[in-house]
Amino acid sequence: MNEQALVKTSVLEIFNKNGYSDLTRMTQRDYDHIGELLQEKSGILISGTTIKRLAHGEFTRLPQIATLNAIANYYNYKTWQDFKASKTEEGPEKGSAKKLGRRFSIKYLSVPAAIIMLGSLYFFRSTNGTVSHAEKASFSFRKNTRNDLPNSVVFSYNIDEVQADSFFIQQSWDKNRRIRIYKNHYTLTDIYYEPGYHLAKLIANDSVIRTADVSIPTDRWFFYAIDNIANYSTQYIKVDTFNHNGSLGLNIQQLQKNNIEVSKDKRYHYVYFPSQMNIPADNFQYKTRVRMQEVRNSLCPYIEIELYCQRLFINMRCTTKGCAHEAFVGFGEQLKKGSDNDLLPITFDVSQWTDIEITVKNKVAVVKINGKEAFSTRYTTDTKYLAGLGYISNGLCEVDRVELYSLDGRVMYKNEF
Repeated sequence: MNEQALVKTSVLEIFNKNGYSDLTRMTQRDYDHIGELLQEKSGILISGTTIKRLAHGEFTRLPQIATLNAIANYYNYKTWQDFKASKTEEGPEKGSAKKLGRRFSIKYLSVPAAIIMLGSLYFFRSTNGTVSHAEKASFSFRKNTRNDLPNSVVFSYNIDEVQADSFFIQQSWDKNRRIRIYKNHYTLTDIYYEPGYHLAKLIANDSVIRTADVSIPTDRWFFYAIDNIANYSTQYIKVDTFNHNGSLGLNIQQLQKNNIEVSKDKRYHYVYFPSQMNIPADNFQYKTRVRMQEVRNSLCPYIEIELYCQRLFINMRCTTKGCAHEAFVGFGEQLKKGSDNDLLPITFDVSQWTDIEITVKNKVAVVKINGKEAFSTRYTTDTKYLAGLGYISNGLCEVDRVELYSLDGRVMYKNEF
């Protein structure tokens, strides 16, 4: 196996270890998730775009040494060379013979040809796509509009001493919100259309070299619809009241009043982000009672419970038993998809009231559906503090009760509506 094949195989194995078995089903968010896992393990920032390119074998030269070392660190090797040595099947004699062969072939080239060949190799391996002096970059931000939405954020940066082919600022995980920047410019004003805890990224080529935590809380329930997750066009749903018959929810008339085309396939978001974040994401209890009503006929109606963390997510998609392959559960680096895991226990009739309970103690998670344990896992990622909570569905959720508090009793949110 050559070195490029080893890179691709190693990355695909990381995907498999984290529940991604089908590249065709992966989203950019999934690739960013893998990049964040590698950062947790190695301390080296790698963009999701780079991860995607390596997984698909879309590279003609080896990645930067930092990227290779991050992959090696994931497998508990200090450097890529150590990792590569552990995988090679060549003995010392065979390796020496190959080196001798290379020396022989160069020896019998003409001197000018050898100089041109070696110079070309050096040039392409040392300059094309590499990043140098990344530590000299600076990156910060300020919000011009407090916590209003849309929110105008001014990024300040300095990349003058960084050596790279191109530079970008990316709002969060969505690569479609990536804007190119240039040297000798120091300010970029961008717009955030959604609330939440965002990790903005300063990118050189495909490597994340600086990050900034951008928090845009709501301190109230906030509603919006997304027409197509690929385009990620956000439509706000402004309402006078969201309490119907003793539960949190919206109705179709409110959607139509906000010019939401209910005939289209959409994802409806109910989210709550507090200003204060003091509940650790590895020790908490969450209880809710929820159901959904369909807006349009769907073969696989679903409810997604999402607990937003400062790093990564805790989320779960529950759907009907016949659509169990569409279900998923994610805690930190542990993502289990119904397509290659038995997630039938977390499926139910989402049109009926259902009690869901999630307890996490020292990064051991247990999910209960109607009082019965349905799923459990252990994760290692430091997700830091809980930053918000949300309900997402291809219909309209109704929430009868929600409680979210730390195991020592501190309350982040509690409401019986």
